[in-house]
Amino acid sequence: MPGRRATRRPGTSTTGRVVRLVVAALVGLAFIAPLYWVFVTSTLNTSQAYSFSWASLVPHPNFSNYDRAWHMAPWERFFTNTIFIAVCTVVLALLTSLLAGFAFSVMRFRGRGALFGLVLSVMMVPQSVLLIPDYIIAQHLHLLNTYWIQILPFGASVFGIFLVRQFFLNVPKELFEAAELDGCGPLRILFWVGLPMVRPALLVLGLNVLMGSWNAFLWPYVMTSSNAVRPIEVGLSVFSSTNGTDYTGLCASVSFTTIPVLVVFLLLQKQFITGAFSAAGGVRG
Repeated sequence: MPGRRATRRPGTSTTGRVVRLVVAALVGLAFIAPLYWVFVTSTLNTSQAYSFSWASLVPHPNFSNYDRAWHMAPWERFFTNTIFIAVCTVVLALLTSLLAGFAFSVMRFRGRGALFGLVLSVMMVPQSVLLIPDYIIAQHLHLLNTYWIQILPFGASVFGIFLVRQFFLNVPKELFEAAELDGCGPLRILFWVGLPMVRPALLVLGLNVLMGSWNAFLWPYVMTSSNAVRPIEVGLSVFSSTNGTDYTGLCASVSFTTIPVLVVFLLLQKQFITGAFSAAGGVRG
């Protein structure tokens, strides 16, 4: 009847909560299971790793694979290279995304829409298609087997430019106009007024660029040839040879190379989730 409130069944909210918890647990298990399997395999010997049994699902008190894996490659150098490349790439990507996002959203200039559409069109081209032309260009510029070839191509993020631009579009224009009336130039407006407004987007972008740089394999594998500049993911290829793959050593090395990323995420998970929700609202607006 009109005006009559709908009555809710007593168990409806409880059932929905239970269903959501079960689904969340299953999704979490699907993500954790591969990591757990890698860790368990890293504690097995070769015969145990190739023969499945219920006992192989439990970690063994055997960490000899870690010692062997650590001495099979110059991991100190790989870690140093990876951290240096990742930090430089994140800083450069944040700076270029901030400047370009501010220009495409706040500043007025002829051809702004067409230029922004051209920037977005880069996302439609698969990176693998450009691998050979990029290699030839890097060869002519003498960038092969250097840190620069692993930093400069990823120092500008199309996704980052789009994300920061969407955030700036949701900032009240009165703030920028008031700063301009006070005598602030474009750069002062950007760093004093705009930067605090887009920090959630920059946090999400920084973590995404960090993860992408840390997990990069194909690009540095093709563009570099010396362990002096190669990152961790390329170092993992030392466990594959003509005689097969050393799975126990590979799993051990994957375990200790994944720990830094997990630690960073656990330390920043609250800020990352907050920034992700804020970024979703900024893009949605």
